[in-house]
Amino acid sequence: MNLIGVISSDANINELIKREFESKFAHLYMLRFPQESEILEFLNFDLPEIIIINFSDSRINTSAIIEQVRNDTWLHNFGIIGLFNPEQYSEEELLDELKNVNILALLNFHRIRSHIAKSVQIIDENRQIIFQSELSSRLFERASGSFVLENDILASSIYASIAATTLAQRGFINAETKMHIQLSLAELLINAIEHGNCGITYEEKSKFLAEGLSVVDLVQEKCKDPAIAAKRVDFEYNIRPEATRFIIRDSGKGFNVKALSDKLRIEGEMSLHGRGIRMAAALACKLSYNRIGNEVSVTFPHDKVVTRDTPAGFADQEEVVVKKDDIIFREGEMSNFLYYISSGTYSVFHKSQHIGMITPADIFMGEMSFLLNNTRSATVRAEGSGRLIKLSRKAFVSVIKEFPHYGIFLSKLLARKLVRANVRNAIIQQRRNQ
Repeated sequence: MNLIGVISSDANINELIKREFESKFAHLYMLRFPQESEILEFLNFDLPEIIIINFSDSRINTSAIIEQVRNDTWLHNFGIIGLFNPEQYSEEELLDELKNVNILALLNFHRIRSHIAKSVQIIDENRQIIFQSELSSRLFERASGSFVLENDILASSIYASIAATTLAQRGFINAETKMHIQLSLAELLINAIEHGNCGITYEEKSKFLAEGLSVVDLVQEKCKDPAIAAKRVDFEYNIRPEATRFIIRDSGKGFNVKALSDKLRIEGEMSLHGRGIRMAAALACKLSYNRIGNEVSVTFPHDKVVTRDTPAGFADQEEVVVKKDDIIFREGEMSNFLYYISSGTYSVFHKSQHIGMITPADIFMGEMSFLLNNTRSATVRAEGSGRLIKLSRKAFVSVIKEFPHYGIFLSKLLARKLVRANVRNAIIQQRRNQ
């Protein structure tokens, strides 16, 4: 069971959160509601990975708590979902107040019922974003990563929010730009689900809406077909000092890009067709589709007026771009480097037998032999394109010395891998005994 801390004394808000978790997750998560006097002890020693904070709670000094978190690197081991009353705060004010804190999502009170459970689920299933957010803000000048989305319209806005909030938190964009990028990404992700994976035409969508049904209903109807339900959307990001590039790729057949461009030009800005494309194109310095039309690449420039600190730590990082079937390292080689996984999926082989997969959720690759000064115990092969950051022993140890709290991250990762290995071994043993 995963522990989630809720910092709020508002009985109505807390009850709403409880009901949402009980109805959607049953016993998957354990909620803890520490009293104000217990909050710092809870954060220091219970080590939750997700914290929900009610920033509009007048009975809790959230400013003091955030300042403590900001100044104590030991308390940087969790991601924060912020809640606020829109009549008291604006999202822009909160973003400015919460700089240099690991905020992954901000929800006003009206969105708790629709978004809180799904936000936690997405963060939990993509735990690497907690680590990536902290690493990229402090240690990496550049950062990249990826998500895989199911055909869930609601989830699209949450993934877009996490991506845009990350840029705002790092000081690359201001609050207004953040809002526009978030809307643009959400529209492009929804397009990938609706038109790409589900094959929904504009005429089909219009007819469905005219009958009083929603796009969510239409997508759910389409996903009754197992072949459509199995399709996914890949959402990648690549952050550089001057701009961030997003790639959204669906599993559909694509479309005639030129025909759509001509249609948008003829119908003009007021047309309902291609709203996401127009929104993104208005902000982006570059937007392009691949040949068949099932992948869009959009690059947003960073706001030059926004000040930001230069990250320290892995200053001499080497980014490795891999393609399908590339061998990352071989069994028996010396383990002089550790790899941080930005994106991609990788197969693991021991004595030529396939024994598992590695994804960005694993954060690191090759850490066992690296830490033990042993030779590589397995061969790792890329299953598609991806990005890795190659870290030397000297750089890694130096960072742990300077930022000891990263040892907690690493301990959690190793413990989680050990649990998975024990479960896998138990299943294998059970099959042998049958």
